[in-house]
Amino acid sequence: MLSNIQAKLLIVDDLPENLLALEALIRREDRTVYKALSADEALSLLLQHEFAIAILDVQMPGMNGFELAELMRGTEKTKNIPIVFVSAAGRELNYAFKGYESGAVDFLHKPLDIHAVKSKVNVFVDLYRQSKAMKQQVEALEQSRREQEALLKQLQNTQNELEQAVRMRDDFMSIVAHEVRTPLNGLILETQLRKMHLARDNAAAFTLDKMHAMVDRDERQIKSLIRLIEDMLDVSRIRTGKLSIRPSRFDLKKLVGDLLQNFAPQFDAAESAVTFTADESVDGRWDEFRIEQVISNLLTNALRYGGKGPIDVRVYSHEGQARVEVQDRGIGISEENQKRIFQQFERVSAKTVVAGLGLGLFISEQIVAAHGGSIVVESKINEGALFRVCLPL
Repeated sequence: MLSNIQAKLLIVDDLPENLLALEALIRREDRTVYKALSADEALSLLLQHEFAIAILDVQMPGMNGFELAELMRGTEKTKNIPIVFVSAAGRELNYAFKGYESGAVDFLHKPLDIHAVKSKVNVFVDLYRQSKAMKQQVEALEQSRREQEALLKQLQNTQNELEQAVRMRDDFMSIVAHEVRTPLNGLILETQLRKMHLARDNAAAFTLDKMHAMVDRDERQIKSLIRLIEDMLDVSRIRTGKLSIRPSRFDLKKLVGDLLQNFAPQFDAAESAVTFTADESVDGRWDEFRIEQVISNLLTNALRYGGKGPIDVRVYSHEGQARVEVQDRGIGISEENQKRIFQQFERVSAKTVVAGLGLGLFISEQIVAAHGGSIVVESKINEGALFRVCLPL
């Protein structure tokens, strides 16, 4: 309601009795009256408050009412305040005309007509309140517009995120379907082949050597499936903050050395030579299973993208960190791709990928980050890639 807007009124007169008399006429509970005995005192109040109306006595010592009005009209803060002049001089002096020239909106002559004073003040106070209420409404509308714009932007961002999530889901399902189908197809073909031999009573197909080869092939396919499932489970654990880290003290050099021995058949199959250099020992407290998972991912990528080139593996200490480097001489990674390979379901190029969900580097980075470390890549196209794992000692 308009009555809730408090109005401030300024009256200026060099005679205290005139101020008291005028104040008595215009004071109400929803108004605050400020009194000034001089133009200088009035200017000070004008700079401190926002007034609905200023009632100025024309004849004052020093700066008179007209001069004060001209100053008010020349100041941004006070130029729109309605000014009403009061004068005891006769009408023949034509003060009213000069007052309007100075920017007044009305002119009163003494002795004051009580009803006229109250009526005029009421009009300007009502105008002030209406103006104030309209300004508040405009500000509220502007605030509402800004909030709606922010909400719209937030909704657009949410929509983009949802669309990205849908794309990622579709890509993920496509990759999973392809990757899971590969080992399953191998197992199905092996099963069908064995059923055919059994149907024909072909015992020669089940000699000890052939059985060993069958079991090895089955084991590789099953391990491939298990690896895919573990990757998906790890992503779920990371998203829910349930990736467990169980640190224990061990030698990083020994861990990497043992891994390289386990990878020896794969290096031979890929025709890649491996060079391993390490400090005497690099002891620390980390989760041995998780760190082995990280290094395995890096070695697997080096084999996939190394182009049968040599692979260098190094373990050393540097500035309070344990570091593991895996460097290949393969296709390399562009600067643009380096920014995305640590994201979920990202792989360098469909033409060069052998297998995998594109989760290995994402999971590896999360594991290393959980240890308070970092993993970085240095690479150029056709010049191979160097991955460096840094773990706090």
